[in-house]
Amino acid sequence: MDSDERSPRVRGVGLAVAGATGLVAAAAWSAPPPLPPGFVDARTIVPRLEVDLKYLTGDNFTGRPVEGYRAPRCILTREAAAALRSVQEELLPYGFGLKVFDAYRPQRAVDHFRRWSTDLADQGAKQQFYPRVAKGDLFRQGYLAEKSGHSRGSTVDLTLVVLAGEEPGAEFDMGSPFDFFGDESATDYAALAPAQRAHRLLLRTVMQRHGFRPYAKEWWHFTLEKEPFPDTYFDFAVE
Repeated sequence: MDSDERSPRVRGVGLAVAGATGLVAAAAWSAPPPLPPGFVDARTIVPRLEVDLKYLTGDNFTGRPVEGYRAPRCILTREAAAALRSVQEELLPYGFGLKVFDAYRPQRAVDHFRRWSTDLADQGAKQQFYPRVAKGDLFRQGYLAEKSGHSRGSTVDLTLVVLAGEEPGAEFDMGSPFDFFGDESATDYAALAPAQRAHRLLLRTVMQRHGFRPYAKEWWHFTLEKEPFPDTYFDFAVE
């Protein structure tokens, strides 16, 4: 049998294998569900945005993944995402950027926090996240709320990172970690090193310049001033 007779069979086998592989891949992958009107995945419009959703993992004050978080998607209202893009575009020429820890938060996640706060036997993450605050007081002291601005879709928790240089992706030293419940996380905490104070001021200044308002207890927390859903709390999953 010469080469002309063999080639069609070889190509046919190859196409069959490729087709089967494609079917397997298609079965294993599915597009994320569509978002409600007015919401977007911020990474689709904010260049080089880094996302580390803490509540998708156990690296948070509850010590475990939180209900309602199923995929690492930074979901925001279209208006909040557009404002965040403006922040990022101001930072990029300096080699800086944004890393998001939380964005839209389903109401079911807030309900999860409430249930968690009443389980006083579960104190596994206390030393890391709330060493000097009683677990039962986290809501009363304003670190947690039964209705969160995050559930309206225009609140974001974030920090600054280095995007260029010797340590790309390194977070700026803000003086306390994300979701640390204590005086150290207040935006104007006095006992900070000069560099830490400067980092917080830079983040707050650039966020305010593009329409976000800070929260006094948490240096990482910002809400869009002109949010499109000021009275609506959503509960679709992050997926």
